[in-house]
Amino acid sequence: MQITNFPKVTVILRGYTYEQVRAVAKNLVGTKLNAIEITMNSPDVLETIRKITEEFGESLYVGAGTIRTMEEAKQAISVGARFLLSPIMLSEEILNYCKENDVISVPAAFSPSEVQKMVDLGADIIKIFPASCLGSKYFSDIQAPLGKIPLMAVGGIHGSNVQEYLNAGASFVGIASGIFQKEHIQQCQEEELKKAIQNFEAKVVW
Repeated sequence: MQITNFPKVTVILRGYTYEQVRAVAKNLVGTKLNAIEITMNSPDVLETIRKITEEFGESLYVGAGTIRTMEEAKQAISVGARFLLSPIMLSEEILNYCKENDVISVPAAFSPSEVQKMVDLGADIIKIFPASCLGSKYFSDIQAPLGKIPLMAVGGIHGSNVQEYLNAGASFVGIASGIFQKEHIQQCQEEELKKAIQNFEAKVVW
């Protein structure tokens, strides 16, 4: 998969059951929020990724998050994950494994040196995490000397500031709690989920 086709916004779901993830995924189909990350510290995560990929893989980009080891990377890819996100820098071994399997790699970085290291090792997208600690201006500041890099802002991103980060140079954003209310996901309240998606879509220049 080429990153030119990768969605601008990734919905991050952490700690939810298959039924709860499915309620969100079902309502993302046909919207601009068509990438969903299921974190590895979720219940029965591999089975959830497999089922969501089987049902929605033609309509959504389904990926795995909180990847930290090669074992986790292999497990996630084996059940259909099309992209892998991490809260930390990933090893060259993991990044190469992603390339071999046509999976988008999104390791995290914080400093300019870490960003450059991930670029040099062949990462597809660099996740700046936690972005809110650095602010949107950081994205334009580090790309002034380093050049244009496919950066994803994650951590503290929500409807009120998402466009600010995109305008400042983030090519992508990942959002966990900044779209939905947790109880709406937990209770699979689909009408509320639909409203939240529509409200968020209206706040981004696509």
